Amino acid sequence: MQKSDFHFDLPEELIAQTPIERREQSRLLCIDRSSGELEHRHFFELPDLLREGDCLVLNDSRVMPARLLGKRETGGAAEIVLLQEAPDPAGTDAPTPPSIQWECLVRPGKKIRVGTKLTFGDGELTATVTGETDGGNRRIRFDCAPGSGATTGGEFSEMLERLGKMPLPPYIHEELKDNERYQTVYSRATGSAAAPTAGLHFTQGLLDEISARGVNISYVTLHVGLGTFRPVKAKQIENHKMHAEYFIIPEETATAVNAAKANNKRVIAVGTTSCRTLESCADGAGRVSPFSGFTEIFIYPGYKFKCIDSLITNFHLPESTLIMLVSALAGRENILAAYNEAIKKRYRFFSFGDAMMIR
Repeated sequence: MQKSDFHFDLPEELIAQTPIERREQSRLLCIDRSSGELEHRHFFELPDLLREGDCLVLNDSRVMPARLLGKRETGGAAEIVLLQEAPDPAGTDAPTPPSIQWECLVRPGKKIRVGTKLTFGDGELTATVTGETDGGNRRIRFDCAPGSGATTGGEFSEMLERLGKMPLPPYIHEELKDNERYQTVYSRATGSAAAPTAGLHFTQGLLDEISARGVNISYVTLHVGLGTFRPVKAKQIENHKMHAEYFIIPEETATAVNAAKANNKRVIAVGTTSCRTLESCADGAGRVSPFSGFTEIFIYPGYKFKCIDSLITNFHLPESTLIMLVSALAGRENILAAYNEAIKKRYRFFSFGDAMMIR
């Protein structure tokens, strides 16, 4: 298939720049995956759309404040976004003082080369660019100042909480006033460079109501990398290669999913990340086993879903791997028609936007 098959025109003013005041007040466009029939709802109505015995699977990954603003040794500004830990290559001498190395996005890329030294905060955190990846990202070694106490990954995370900012997508130009609005209320396992945004609509009260109706709420962890939003450059989408993301399916979640399948109940994934996690491990009968590891699964039309029956998701960018995934579940024509209807009805799009339920 052609990348252009997944294009649509979106008025810029429909790209949500800030979160809605109350999470559950976002709109919810429901689409019948067989007929393409649409129904306009609000997210607080979700309990009415679920059935006793359904298994609702959410991604509990928590976003790191992975955006660091600092200075180069020349005094010029530097901006980096941490993507994933990248230990020193074998044979490299251990740096002193204690350090941690990450693969990062950098800006300005032409001025942050191998050997460049960076400083963050009041000098409590310094860094050196030690290498460059095949994709153009940088490997950066962070050296903690003596007395900072940051000698372990956990302590480095505490420093990151003080110095870092939320790595909002490039199409969001407004400053985020409350970092927790870019976290789900059930986030637990820190490690994502971007939020699993389909879960941003849930409140604890809504989760309690869903549970009270006999729906089994279960959790997986997939640490979202910014590669999820990397543009598809190949004209033929089959030639696109996904990046790897780390995920965990706990035993209790595998048990709940398998019970739903055995009892002919629905498995409903909240977000494309939960969907990709389950589909990465499902057997031919849709059963999953407890597992941790990396997935590079790329779901596009023609894919046969093994585990999930329904998907709650946000609206996605044109020609992205995410709109290809939802097109695989509901049909490309149905999805594009639904998106056009959402545009006509002035739905809010992307990370802080409204939601869709494919059922």
